[in-house]
Amino acid sequence: MTNQAHVSVIIPCYCCSDTIGRAVASVAEQTLQPVELILIEDCSGDSTLATLYSIQSNYPEGWIKVYASAENAGPGTARNIGWEMATQPYIAFLDSDDSWHPQKIELQYGWMIRNPNVVLTGHAFRQAYGEGTIADEVIFPIDDSEFYAVSKVNLLLSNRFSTPSVMLRRDVDQRYPSGKRYSEDYHLWLEICCSDLKCYRSDLPLTYLYKAAYGASGLSADLWRMEKGELDMYRSLFNSGLIKLRVLIFLTGWSLAKFLRRIAIMTLAKFR
Repeated sequence: MTNQAHVSVIIPCYCCSDTIGRAVASVAEQTLQPVELILIEDCSGDSTLATLYSIQSNYPEGWIKVYASAENAGPGTARNIGWEMATQPYIAFLDSDDSWHPQKIELQYGWMIRNPNVVLTGHAFRQAYGEGTIADEVIFPIDDSEFYAVSKVNLLLSNRFSTPSVMLRRDVDQRYPSGKRYSEDYHLWLEICCSDLKCYRSDLPLTYLYKAAYGASGLSADLWRMEKGELDMYRSLFNSGLIKLRVLIFLTGWSLAKFLRRIAIMTLAKFR
């Protein structure tokens, strides 16, 4: 492949035979293609691994790397494995059931190499439904003002980065918390930002999410596991010295208030 970006794309794969082809195609169709695509099969126990090898054979030799995990450890650990395998100075994450706008890497990578002091960027997403596709609008060259800084305070109050939107420098020291399955992505973004590393975001919708909106179809038990993951994250940041006790207390109350609001919204929706 020619005209490449020095980016390693990482996709954790778990029971995703029906959707991974769409995700991979959206990477292959980038106007500026990444050097490599790393697929981490997270011990699905179904036909996913065979599907990945079949997809791999349809693309230029060596472009797709497939790694089969010996045990299921969750998407964060899978992304860490891909991170260690990556050979390029920048890493981009995509989920197996989502896709990208064709100009995503061209625009985001282009901005990051013009701003090498920024270690993490993300952008907006567009919600997709069913198996339909979204018409891709051409986005003209952007200037640096399209991205704006995300402060530590703003990120502590709300996760501003959806995982399939994130591109970061491979050389950062932080990693996904080992074995953590809820809020593991938010945890990583906060460790990076709270370490005084620069994080930026754009409102360009360069990712398409095919999952239901947060909490739209989940059970209260699922939301509670996510809430516990977020509370554990705040405690971990405190134990690491990245936030103070008064901040921990405030964020715990803030998070619980948001959780109760989500439950109330879901409950009211059932009676409509």
